[in-house]
Amino acid sequence: MELARRASLAARALARSGPRQRNRALDLMAGALVKETPRILEQNARDTAATADQVRTGRMTAALVQRLKLDQAKVRGLGDGVAQVAALDDPLGRVTLATELDDGLRLERVTCPIGVVGVVFESRPDALVQIAALCVKSGNAVLLKGGSEAERSNRALFDVVHRAVTEAGLPPDAMVLLEGREDVAALLGAERHVDLVVPRGSNALVRYVQDHTRIPVLGHAEGLCHVYVDRAADLDRALAITVDSKVQYPAACNAAETLLVHADVAAAFLPRAVAALSARGVEVRADAEAARATGGAEGLEPASEEDWDAEYCDLVLAVRVVPSLDEAIAHVNAHGSRHTDAIVTEDPSAAERFCAEVDSAGVFVNASTRFADGFRYGFGAELGISTGKLHPRGPVGLEGLVTYKYRLTGTGHVVADYVGPQARPFAHRRVV
Repeated sequence: MELARRASLAARALARSGPRQRNRALDLMAGALVKETPRILEQNARDTAATADQVRTGRMTAALVQRLKLDQAKVRGLGDGVAQVAALDDPLGRVTLATELDDGLRLERVTCPIGVVGVVFESRPDALVQIAALCVKSGNAVLLKGGSEAERSNRALFDVVHRAVTEAGLPPDAMVLLEGREDVAALLGAERHVDLVVPRGSNALVRYVQDHTRIPVLGHAEGLCHVYVDRAADLDRALAITVDSKVQYPAACNAAETLLVHADVAAAFLPRAVAALSARGVEVRADAEAARATGGAEGLEPASEEDWDAEYCDLVLAVRVVPSLDEAIAHVNAHGSRHTDAIVTEDPSAAERFCAEVDSAGVFVNASTRFADGFRYGFGAELGISTGKLHPRGPVGLEGLVTYKYRLTGTGHVVADYVGPQARPFAHRRVV
């Protein structure tokens, strides 16, 4: 893939750029987003209008349309996020380990860019700006491939961020927008030039990317998040957290899909919760015990076994009553996607057990699952969310876009002096 080859060459130049130049690109980017907001929203409105037939015929979900939409507040938030990225410490050239192996022989571990990142994303044009900002700050070239449903929005946003990069004197080929369907296959096959692929979108998209490339893949296939209301929960807090986790933005991967409630508080909590959720348009699918605890509330649907494994990305919530904290933890680990799970409790020992035993990238205590976000974490933006256990995990910011090199500096040192009967001993004096 020629574009990937050129991006690889541009990545070398970008890696040599200084933090001041990269921050200038980000400052220009943030300013241009504000200035170009009317044009961006105009193009986004055209994309959104074009999805009406797809939604009507079932070829596109309402959740994807929700992710597609931009408004003035979202674009302003994108600019704020870019500015926040610019204000972060430079991630490159940090010495994370320094050891004197011997007099005049120093070993350093130094952070550096990954190289070329390929990102395939669906629906969310705001992801383009977040990813571009993080890649500029971390000195990585990036190949961006959005979905056809956001083609006009992506082009308008890309024009803004790419112009900022070139005006700052950074290599133009370091940021490329791929627009043809065939470009996905070409990107996934460019293992000689692309160092990391990040899919952001549906389970089907992530699985496709994972199955069709030999390039390392970072991401998550599902966002099946839970809220567990413990027997020691403050029920007012639990109600607010449950509603926020489901309703605040149901199309997001960090929205709750299942509510677990301890049997001891089910009768006191669930009637209030179901009423509050139903008032906000949520379809509640309850197991038999949850339905009994509500006293036969109107509008409840029976939950099936499939509901415990469903990522709705919509105003639908599965509810189950559990007899113990042990059962809650077991349910989350059996049915969750290792994304983000929350416990509501006033019992520190229950909170500690939940955090220790739930195998997820994010484990929250008395807080909405919707906080699982790079911007809210203070990362400025996020490349995506990783549910894997190897570097990195959770919302991926700048730290997930750097790797390191071992740099050894000597004064003519040779290994022969350190072997044999008269071998010099290594000092191994830790400096950093």
